[in-house]
Amino acid sequence: MEVGRLQEEALRRKERLKALRSKQLKTKEDGEPENKHFKEEGEEEADIKHREIKLRNYTPEDEILKQRQVPQAKPASVEEKVKDQLEAAKPEPVIEEVDLANLAPRKPDWDLKRDVAKKLEKLEKRTQRAIAELIRERLKGQEDDLASAVESAKQDDGDSD
Repeated sequence: MEVGRLQEEALRRKERLKALRSKQLKTKEDGEPENKHFKEEGEEEADIKHREIKLRNYTPEDEILKQRQVPQAKPASVEEKVKDQLEAAKPEPVIEEVDLANLAPRKPDWDLKRDVAKKLEKLEKRTQRAIAELIRERLKGQEDDLASAVESAKQDDGDSD
């Protein structure tokens, strides 16, 4: 019995799928969505009973139809919205203080100086070492001169005794 019931459910499923496929094919051929298709005769009569005529642009002469006329719509006030948008569009005041370093044009060789700066730092260190070394040598030379001057002074003092 279960096998028979399963087969029946499978057949029902297949029929539903066929119906869906036919609907899809029908809408693809027509190029319009399903709700835009013309309704059949039985469906039209049911919808007409529920529809109520609303007259927006037409002024009827019949008293019964005048009751169905929709009152003229008044346009909404947009003055406040426009004011808000105008206020939002006003530019903010420009900064009073101007940084002259950013304002002044750069010299034409600024990029060369930037690229050479690292090499110049190394050379500056070497130069400082070389200057310090030269000063040390001079001091050593002066010490020798001082030592010889002191010795000669001692000798001169020794001779006078």
